[in-house]
Amino acid sequence: MTNSVFRKDGTAQGVAKQRLMETLAKPVQRIIDDPYADRFVVGAGLIKLMGHKLSVWVTQQFSPGFHEHLIARTRFIDDLVRSSAVDGIEQYVILGAGYDLRAHRLDLPPAMKIFEVDQAEVQERKRTKLPKEIPNSDNVTYVSVDFNRQSISERLLAAGFDQTKSTIFTLEGVSQYITKEAVAETVKDMAALTPEVSSMFFISYVDERLNDDPKACFGQGYPNAVKRAETIKRLSAKVGEPWISFYTAEEMETLLNQSGFLLKENQSLADLNDVYFAPVGRALREDQIFNLEKFVIAKS
Repeated sequence: MTNSVFRKDGTAQGVAKQRLMETLAKPVQRIIDDPYADRFVVGAGLIKLMGHKLSVWVTQQFSPGFHEHLIARTRFIDDLVRSSAVDGIEQYVILGAGYDLRAHRLDLPPAMKIFEVDQAEVQERKRTKLPKEIPNSDNVTYVSVDFNRQSISERLLAAGFDQTKSTIFTLEGVSQYITKEAVAETVKDMAALTPEVSSMFFISYVDERLNDDPKACFGQGYPNAVKRAETIKRLSAKVGEPWISFYTAEEMETLLNQSGFLLKENQSLADLNDVYFAPVGRALREDQIFNLEKFVIAKS
């Protein structure tokens, strides 16, 4: 696989920050709960002092709906992993895991074997920040990969991945940072790992219209949509993680089909607003919809 999935942890920290902010919400309004997120966030103490509402308000000044977008993506995957566990899927592979903590916070069954795939230095940094006593720690296998030189599938097999067991793969918030060839190769490799058993694949991708028609990636009336789209891309590049790959819905479906996956769902914040936020009194208005990334579930 070409191009490193996480050369730095800027993106991983940013997502952990949003999880921390959401965890500070009142339990009846909380969409996700991550009791470990604060360990991975610079300035976590200040965020706790500010609390949920003020922290989200500050984020809204940068881009309305940004917080809700990332939390909806997190919850969407949480729900998928939980339901997969209930359905009996036996293995879970987290690709480019970063500071993902689903292995510890979702109360997954001990029978589900979990593999976290990432660069050795990122994994080392993560493990030093985890508490000594954390749920399900004995069931997690860390698979370190040099993405420029090593095969993910070969490293997984060497780490004990069982090709006879049903598996769910997740590639969250990564596809925009690496080449389309690298994404296609990764999907193909994961499909080849489970040729005779059922598997599921989650992938998020950035809508190609963000380049050609950025207003289409935001709700009607979204303030300064074009300017904010450019700002988001510029800031990502500034921290050394530029967005280089964008997809149409048809292109993503074709990519998955070519590896034997059948697309089941393609969602976004616009779809999940009524599912997650409306029931707890936090529904976003149309002019707050941050809709540039899609969340896809496919099944082999």
